[in-house]
Amino acid sequence: MYMTANVLHYSLRTIAAQLADGALRAPDLIDAALAQHDPALNAYVSWAPDMARLQATAADAAFSAGTYLGGLQGIPISFKDLYGVAGLPTFAGSPCALPEVWTAEGPLVAAVRRQLGVIVGKTHTVEFAFGGLGTSKHHPVPWNPRARQTHRAPGGSSSGAGVCVVEGTALVAFGTDTGGSVRIPASMTGTVGLKTTLGKWSVQGIVPLSPSFDTPGILTRTADDAAFAFEHLGGDKVPDLAEGTSLRIGVAERFFWDGTDPGIAERVTEAMRLLEAAGATLTEQTLPGCGEVYEIYHQGGIVSAELYAFLRGHLPDWLDTLDPRVRQRMDDGRDLPAWTYLHRKSRYAALAAEAAAVLQGYDAIISPTVPITPPPVAMLADADTYARLNLANLRNTCVVSFLGLCAVTIPAGFDAAGLPVGLQLIGAPGREARLLAIARTIENLLAKADIWRAHA
Repeated sequence: MYMTANVLHYSLRTIAAQLADGALRAPDLIDAALAQHDPALNAYVSWAPDMARLQATAADAAFSAGTYLGGLQGIPISFKDLYGVAGLPTFAGSPCALPEVWTAEGPLVAAVRRQLGVIVGKTHTVEFAFGGLGTSKHHPVPWNPRARQTHRAPGGSSSGAGVCVVEGTALVAFGTDTGGSVRIPASMTGTVGLKTTLGKWSVQGIVPLSPSFDTPGILTRTADDAAFAFEHLGGDKVPDLAEGTSLRIGVAERFFWDGTDPGIAERVTEAMRLLEAAGATLTEQTLPGCGEVYEIYHQGGIVSAELYAFLRGHLPDWLDTLDPRVRQRMDDGRDLPAWTYLHRKSRYAALAAEAAAVLQGYDAIISPTVPITPPPVAMLADADTYARLNLANLRNTCVVSFLGLCAVTIPAGFDAAGLPVGLQLIGAPGREARLLAIARTIENLLAKADIWRAHA
């Protein structure tokens, strides 16, 4: 029997096995997770410990009756406050709860419910998911738990998701990723973030930002935890890569490396050397159109226009209360001519096809996830500084989204400021399982080299 004080140090795979064979009881696991909650970190907009304990009791009763419903049974799970969850309001980062229709549960929440996963609450998000740093006008900004002395950006838009995973209150945190909103908070908090291929998982029951690019995703402590959760959410089997497996890895072009803060490029390069020493073949590779799609994003792109269309059509009363930073970015696309919108969509699709073709020759392309150190939140009070850092923060992730690819980020060590560095693995559409297998391999190499240990 595990001691509850230590159970959260074990892998999700091990915890699930212990729950299934009775060595660990779901209520004890949930009590251990709930005890980690630090309200000062502001991870949650809706914290539901009583609801969680009831769910844990139900999961435990099912185990006791010999009923196994899936690997997430009894596991503490959080959802970004864009997901509809029955019994909890949906704010989507706004000052008022959205109409009740937005509490309806979609397929991903239903999949967790079917397995008797334990929902502990809903995590903070940037308003309508439109921001990469994690700030908010309407709610307390989550505190990056990797920097306890200074309030630093947690990453956005899934701003509470990485925080709650580091905190220990959730072992799987659901977020959404339109231009980086899973990978950025994962990178900045030293967690693992999976951005799925568009259409891989349903967005039904999730408040939209941009239907052209919105994808659900998960944040976990480790790549192995992500692989386990992915499989039990209907994903493909994540293969085990034997040591010495020959991997074909492309090294992303200078676009992804230029202007990185001290220590970021160095840590990713260090991980690449470990991977090469283990038998991987690394060659430089250009992804078509990165500069072009990023420039279109600078101009308001498609996302701004689609957010405005959604709010104007479904939540017009929310337009007047928008965070000024969200409003300014949205207004960039409000008056976008239809022909320009359609032309940009067509151009993105053409470049996406080219990128997918390039990636057929590689297991993954590797790059830094985020080029900047998480900035102090106080620095972001200046509008110009916020705008500059927000765009920089999104650079390496948004182009992956706009090219229709999937990706995973894992921690690769610490930068010169002592904060986590994310390593991004980019894959062809539908290659999530392969990316997770490679991520797990790199994770093991980093642990052996004593560069990063998730449970240290």
